[in-house]
Amino acid sequence: MSGEVEMSSEKQSRRGLSCAPYFDALWFCYSPVHQMQQYYRLGALDNCSKKWSGLVDCLTLKTKRSSEVEEILETREKAKPHLWTTRTPEEAAAHWKELFDHLDEE
Repeated sequence: MSGEVEMSSEKQSRRGLSCAPYFDALWFCYSPVHQMQQYYRLGALDNCSKKWSGLVDCLTLKTKRSSEVEEILETREKAKPHLWTTRTPEEAAAHWKELFDHLDEE
């Protein structure tokens, strides 16, 4: 479902900004299935604040001109961190040692 919510800015600007995926995500957040999963996994119910902020943000964007929306979405896309980070062999070894060095102590 998160793939639907995070559409690329190109698709959104061509087809128009749709808030339906954000509403669907909010609706699912309040479902008993999701709430019980959260309670089982985390020991607390989800207050769905991130889903609400996503929907409000989308509705706010709907009130702006299309040129402003395009600019905002492009800025957000550029600000997203890249999925993969490349490390030098030395950085990778140091990170590995930091995470797993305690296993060698036994």
